[in-house]
Amino acid sequence: MIGRGYHVDLSALMRVYETNYAKLVRLIPHSDDVGDSCVYDIQGSEFQIDILESTRYTTLVDIWQKSSAPEYMRPRLSVRLYHDARVAEVCTSQQISRIQPRYDYPNPRMHQKNEKHQVNAFLSDWLAHCLRSGIAKHDIII
Repeated sequence: MIGRGYHVDLSALMRVYETNYAKLVRLIPHSDDVGDSCVYDIQGSEFQIDILESTRYTTLVDIWQKSSAPEYMRPRLSVRLYHDARVAEVCTSQQISRIQPRYDYPNPRMHQKNEKHQVNAFLSDWLAHCLRSGIAKHDIII
C-alpha cells in the first residue's frame, strides 16, 4: 500500500505557535529594544534571550544555551514573535535556516518530514520547562 505522504496539520502548528507566544512573552526582556538580553539560570544551565530585531508588529529573538559544550550541541533558536497575530514561530534552529513546513523524505540534509512542527514543539517544551522552574521576567540577571 502506498501512503499519501505527509501533509502539514496547519491547525496543530498554529496552536503550537499560539502557546509559544504566550509562554515566550513572559520571558523576553521588558523593553523591546534591539540588543537587550536576559540570562536565566535553569537548574544549573544558563540560557540567554537576545532581541535581534524589533518592529511595530514583530520581534525577532535569539534563544541559546550558554555552556562549554561544542556549539553544535547547544540549543539555539531564532524565533519571530508576531504581536498582532499573537504567535511565535521558530525561524532557524541550530544550522537549519528557513525551516520549510514540510520536506520530502529522504532528503539530502535528512530533515524530518515535519521538521518545522518538531522544532516548534521543542521550543514549546523548553519554554514550559523554564516556566515550571519558576522563571519569569523578574528573574532577569543582566
